[in-house]
Amino acid sequence: MKVFVINQHGLPLMPTTPRKARLLCEVGKAKRVSRTPHTIQLLYGSSGYKQPVTVGIDAGYKTVGFSAVTDKGELLSGELTLLKGMSERLKERAMYRQGRRYQKQKRYRQARFDNRKKPNGWLAPSILHKLNSHLRLVKKIKAILPVTQVVVEVANFDIQAIKSPGITRSEYQEGEQAGFWNLREYILHRDNHECQNLDCRNRAEEKRLQVHHLGYWKQDRSDRPANLITLCTKCHMPANHKPSGFLHGWQPKIKSFRPETFMSTVRWQMVNDIGGVSTYGYLTKSGRIALGLPKTHYQDAFVIAGGAQQVRADPMLMEQRRRNNRSLQKFYDARYLDTRSGEKAHGQELNSGRRTRNKNLNGENLRVYRGVKVSNGRVSIRRRRYACQSGSLVRYKGQIYMAKGIQNHGDYIKLAGLPKPIKTSLISLICSRKGICQIWIAKRSNDVT
Repeated sequence: MKVFVINQHGLPLMPTTPRKARLLCEVGKAKRVSRTPHTIQLLYGSSGYKQPVTVGIDAGYKTVGFSAVTDKGELLSGELTLLKGMSERLKERAMYRQGRRYQKQKRYRQARFDNRKKPNGWLAPSILHKLNSHLRLVKKIKAILPVTQVVVEVANFDIQAIKSPGITRSEYQEGEQAGFWNLREYILHRDNHECQNLDCRNRAEEKRLQVHHLGYWKQDRSDRPANLITLCTKCHMPANHKPSGFLHGWQPKIKSFRPETFMSTVRWQMVNDIGGVSTYGYLTKSGRIALGLPKTHYQDAFVIAGGAQQVRADPMLMEQRRRNNRSLQKFYDARYLDTRSGEKAHGQELNSGRRTRNKNLNGENLRVYRGVKVSNGRVSIRRRRYACQSGSLVRYKGQIYMAKGIQNHGDYIKLAGLPKPIKTSLISLICSRKGICQIWIAKRSNDVT
């Protein structure tokens, strides 16, 4: 594993060995500036000798592969797992903003649609976030290595040809919903007018079918076909949408083509913003097969960067973590004893079953099974920000743990691997893992990274 070096002015130099980096820090000629990846800064003037470094980027919707090579060897290699759930957080933010505007009695403000025109090159916020994540990764690599060239793999996908091989001419003007009355009829036809729950216990001869949003549990209410599925009224119940129900987190295999659409949308803007050159997937595949390398993102990035027989570096697994959670208010539902089983249940689970007003589609009235109230519902408001947050690395009794959350107004902290929370006064913060950081794996008690 290489140790990356920057000079006293903050400019990147060629990496060095861990032994030489340790000796420089011991004699006071260098200091550590970053833990992941391990980077030191020289405290004296240097010659500034550099070698040409080429960086290869295997762009992706969920995972990004990267590799930095020279003529002699590979200096950096790894994969970055991008942050998920950005669309849901944007919808949640819009919901809170709309609520605040109503509370502040600003309903009758002037029309704003005239100054909401989208400029040329506009991208959806979720797509723009993924594009910027690629740019941040390249910027992070350029900060520790003297990069001379960046090569990015681009691709353009024909989604309709993928769905319907052999499509020609005027058929491109007819989407997958052509010939159906509406979207609901298309979804029912696609699912053969059957409930798609494999454990469906509805024994009715004629089941009442409904269309369910697969992303309902994460606030994804979009009406794209990949987010819709057919369920019967017995399976499409409010209780099944709760965290204890099977619809919460249920993701059957329905091709969404999101990665292909993302790459087709941002491919040239990514190359222009990075300031690099482009290559294509078929060239990467042929080069990887010629070298006998397995199919991984960092192996593809090595081929993209022009790697051949150089000495390889150990891959670095990285992830993108959320920096801040600005949601200050949380609601905790009341809990009751379920008279049927005697176990605790949330008030939302023991609901009245009412779903519609004009149709007889209401479910069973479960409110009658509410027993003794165990705890009242409450609203918790966070009044301060704590230095140690979820994902931070802390030291406790000589060992390294990852924090899972703060409790009791900051007096206690929950650590991964320990059954009970401990007092925050007994731990010391090592680093806050935010943004692009390395995936932490507990190896031994004195292992910090």
